[in-house]
Amino acid sequence: MQYRRFGRTGWDISEVGYGMWGMAGWTESDDRQSEQSLDLAVARGCNFFDTAWGYGKGHSEELLGKLLKRHPQKRLYIATKIPPKNFTWPSRPEFKLEEVFPASHIIAYTEKSLKNLGVETIDLQQFHVWEDSWAEHEEWQRAVEKLKADGKIQHMGVSVNRWEPENVLRTLRTGHISAVQVIYNIFDQAPEDELFPLCEKLDVGIIARVPFDEGTLTGTLTKDTTFPEGDWRNTYFVPENLNSSVDHAEKLRPLVPGSMTMAEMALRFILSNPQISTTIPGMRKANHVEANLAASDGNGLPQELLQELKGHRWDRQPTDWSQ
Repeated sequence: MQYRRFGRTGWDISEVGYGMWGMAGWTESDDRQSEQSLDLAVARGCNFFDTAWGYGKGHSEELLGKLLKRHPQKRLYIATKIPPKNFTWPSRPEFKLEEVFPASHIIAYTEKSLKNLGVETIDLQQFHVWEDSWAEHEEWQRAVEKLKADGKIQHMGVSVNRWEPENVLRTLRTGHISAVQVIYNIFDQAPEDELFPLCEKLDVGIIARVPFDEGTLTGTLTKDTTFPEGDWRNTYFVPENLNSSVDHAEKLRPLVPGSMTMAEMALRFILSNPQISTTIPGMRKANHVEANLAASDGNGLPQELLQELKGHRWDRQPTDWSQ
């Protein structure tokens, strides 16, 4: 496992972290299987775990808390997220800060997360949605500084709405944010335009989420793929998105090196960018952990392949189904 400096925090975190969304609230999630996968990740050198209160109303946080108790000798970094008060993902431009993140809500849900995790301080607390129009509002800034002063959080971050990487730039310039979490993969390269240069200038850590485009970049989806009833992916992979996603993935197949899967190529594309601090694939099963963490060996993709993959950038606009 390779480690990278996480912006101004100074932490050395595993360049492949652990995304814990699928461990609570998704169909076919199983706590025992999840715990075995988490333990395996620790054994393989993963030390960064990203969860949220919104993942099973705190259940994913509880699983992470149990992991911390099983490995007290390990320094594991905890990242979680505050849900929007109106419980609407993503946020919308017309939403007001007081509807989504009033100070009382920020503090109350940090307290809930502390209890679920069984810790006294959270390494990285994050806003689970965001609007850059809230940047200069003192209410959230004061709440963040109070949580830091009280020792309840070490740093604050923002998880950016899907396909809106510029919707945080003013907020980063306030100096209150130490990390940004954004969708970045072979298709979603737009963060390279403005967000990544600003993060580098301000020494803000970058968490690349959705490395496989919700599954498209594993190369396993077809236009006939279906998901179990109640699975979130049913609302995302509506026919117009599933068909287009499969078409884009098919165009990548000729580029996958013979020794790799498409998923490995997707991870190595992200890790080839030195601006990325960590990427957080979801991993519910042991074989996912083994495959994803094995991509962290210090070997990026060849420059010629990276250049070809740049041509597969796919700029999309938020829609009703893209939450």
